[in-house]
Amino acid sequence: MANTNNFLTQLHNCTRKKPNTLFTNLYLLTFATFLCTLFYFLGLWRHYPTTTAAAIAAVAESSSLCFHPNTTATTQSSTNLDFAAHHLLPDLPPTVARGPYLPPCASPFSEHTPCEDQQRSLSFPRHRLAYRERHCPAPEERLRCRIPAPYGYRQPLRWPASRDAAWYANAPHKELTVEKKGQNWVRFDGNRFRFPGGGTMFPRGADQYINDIGKLINLRDGSVRTAIDTGCGVASFGAYLLSRDILTMSFAPRDTHISQVQFALERGIPALIGILATIRLPYPSRAFDMAHCSRCLIPWGQYDGVYLTEIDRVLRPGGYWILSGPPINYEKHWRGWERTHESLKEEQDGIEDVAKSLCWKKLVQKDDLAVWQKPTNHAHCKLKRKIFKSGSRPLCGEAQDPDTAWYTKLDTCLTPLPEVKNIKEVSGGGGLANWPNRLTSIPPRIRSESLEGITAEMFTENTKLWKKRLAYYKKLDHQLAERGRYRNLLDMNAYLGGFAAALVDDPVWVMNIVPVEAEINTLGVVYERGLIGTYQNWCEAMSTYPRTYDFIHGDSVFSLYQNRCDMVDILLEMDRILRPQGSVILRDDVDVLTKVKIIADEMQWDARITDHEEGPYERQKILVAVKEYWTSPPPERNQHS
Repeated sequence: MANTNNFLTQLHNCTRKKPNTLFTNLYLLTFATFLCTLFYFLGLWRHYPTTTAAAIAAVAESSSLCFHPNTTATTQSSTNLDFAAHHLLPDLPPTVARGPYLPPCASPFSEHTPCEDQQRSLSFPRHRLAYRERHCPAPEERLRCRIPAPYGYRQPLRWPASRDAAWYANAPHKELTVEKKGQNWVRFDGNRFRFPGGGTMFPRGADQYINDIGKLINLRDGSVRTAIDTGCGVASFGAYLLSRDILTMSFAPRDTHISQVQFALERGIPALIGILATIRLPYPSRAFDMAHCSRCLIPWGQYDGVYLTEIDRVLRPGGYWILSGPPINYEKHWRGWERTHESLKEEQDGIEDVAKSLCWKKLVQKDDLAVWQKPTNHAHCKLKRKIFKSGSRPLCGEAQDPDTAWYTKLDTCLTPLPEVKNIKEVSGGGGLANWPNRLTSIPPRIRSESLEGITAEMFTENTKLWKKRLAYYKKLDHQLAERGRYRNLLDMNAYLGGFAAALVDDPVWVMNIVPVEAEINTLGVVYERGLIGTYQNWCEAMSTYPRTYDFIHGDSVFSLYQNRCDMVDILLEMDRILRPQGSVILRDDVDVLTKVKIIADEMQWDARITDHEEGPYERQKILVAVKEYWTSPPPERNQHS
């Protein structure tokens, strides 16, 4: 019975009309495969008929070999298959494997100062000593080589020992030891120079001379923090003011007094090559608390008082001008000065007249010192001008920016102080805090909102930011972290002076540069913080000697100067003014720093690029470099060459 049921079931399955799904899917798959294969070979035949035919023949022959194992290799087709690529990309253009080759300059260029070249200066007018001003070479005249240190060069003595001595090999010039022998400027002793602190007008020494000034004005309460010394000599005046927390910008021309500014810098004292001639000093208005001239040989009363008018521009409201030497106390010294009594009296009368036209008040004249004070505002001065029209000096117009001072011609007009609400108010946003509170107090230029876009909150945050950045820098550069290793520092793009402010407790000074191309002129803020600095166009050389600075810092300098001048020229200038074994820290875009590093390697800098202090995901990076120690060859080799 069971067998009968199975047979009926099978018969029913065979005769039913419902199709079998397995067989149906198999038919469809076979048909689709056939169509795909057909269209594939049709496509090959359509586009590559010859190659395809040969390939098919080769495949067929290969198949025949597979199916007939007794067939030998000589029966293979003679057709050769072409496996070479027929669509090739063009070759890439050749790349330069190394940056520009920057060889050392010859030994005679060891003190090369491009914009104060004495031979070039002789072609400029002698009137008012214009030939001693900055005269930079044309681009095609620039040296494309690295300035060597003189043979035997040594790292300067550490501060404060450097104040009183410097290595002879670093500035091998003995002229001043002979010319100023009786005035104790500098002495030669074995392998070094000694600086006794003397000067033409302070035979008892600069320290005692400053004590005499301190009896006339207050130098102890922090109200005097920044000073400018015109015709500084070897800058002993500025050197001894440092112990009183007074930071002095000393300057003198590169003239017959060989290496006077170079000696100052070797001693670790702030100084620049400069002169009062026909253009403004490279400082903002209302910058200095005190200006000083000790027999600096500037004709203050001549040319309608143009030089004293420039001193007025850079003095802050209430600032002091101190003069010693001719004609002060001429009644006592006129015979020793080899001048007539009448000529000296005429000179002093001329100075007094110019000072009155500037509304200055003569505070005191005692022995060989005379002190004038600039008014705290011009309210009283303007009222006096209306009553007494004679002897008044015209005010400069609004078109003349008092802070513009890069190749800006001197003028005899009086730089007006900002307006005040009452006669007791200090112009320019109020008085300055005494040092050291001045460093972190909101500067008057920011407090008065005279700098568009910079607020008190931004200033405070910037100060905090640079404390954090400096701590990170000291982790990257052990030389910067070593207290006393560095003395002369340069900030190439200082902005608000935050980098220098963060270093206030270190035994260093910082030359804060505000580039003339900067979007906002902030150098006035730097001075209102009790710091010093100058303007600079980094497409030109700086007014200083080679090997001036132990450390150079730059924030976005090369981004600022993109498409303005050649990066190589800026780096060569940095190399010129950096001491052997000195360090550089640059922060900029990673692409910019990559280009900088290629050139730095050519200049024998040991350079590396590291992460931003906020981490590796910041596009801005930091380049840390150390200039290798190398000098000119020995003199014997030079002579042989």
